[in-house]
Amino acid sequence: MVTMKSRVNASLVFILIVIFPCASVLSASADFDFFYFVQQWPGSYCDTKKSCCYPTTGKPAADFGIHGLWPNYEDGTYPSNCDDNSPFDKSTISDLISNMRKSWPTLACPSGTGEAFWEHEWEKHGTCSESVLDQHDYFKTTLGLKQQTNILQALKTAGINPDGGSYSLESIKDAIKEGTGFDPWIECNTDESGNTQLYQVYLCVDRSGSKLIECPVKPRGRKCGSEIEFPSF
Repeated sequence: MVTMKSRVNASLVFILIVIFPCASVLSASADFDFFYFVQQWPGSYCDTKKSCCYPTTGKPAADFGIHGLWPNYEDGTYPSNCDDNSPFDKSTISDLISNMRKSWPTLACPSGTGEAFWEHEWEKHGTCSESVLDQHDYFKTTLGLKQQTNILQALKTAGINPDGGSYSLESIKDAIKEGTGFDPWIECNTDESGNTQLYQVYLCVDRSGSKLIECPVKPRGRKCGSEIEFPSF
């Protein structure tokens, strides 16, 4: 026998399903499967028609700099700008600023302190990882990954130096894999003379941000030829 109470309960379930079908989707919109950890070579960033501007703190070291830590889905898509109520707050990373200026410098024009760059990275990408990393942890974790993956040293150990010479893409990938233990994905750009250059290196990190993993899916950035230039900086 169907009671009035059961009818009411059934009606409530129906209303929840029909009127709020996206509730679970919305709550999961900031979720993700893994991170891309992206580092860029400053010599390639600057050696283009767009050129570059050094930070107000001076020319960065000739080393790969952090671009970002980007949450991604295994189907190749990614979430972005997940929480408008969580703006970048410099005060939360005051203890990291010195290391940020060294390892995560801005090269955009006009010259800046880096704060606009970090704000963009947090608000576009970092807010989508808040279920795992709060703002301080997001930047601290990314800095730790930079220390863990010394790409320049891995390349130099293999005799691949930022001297303007050309090297095979495979030798670059092999050197980075030897140094980090994982296959990288290499993104190239083109200088004013039309030469293909080593620009960005992608490595993948598990959703906790604690360890490198093999990439579940390759990025969609600009691919490289078989021989690429490693410009000086």
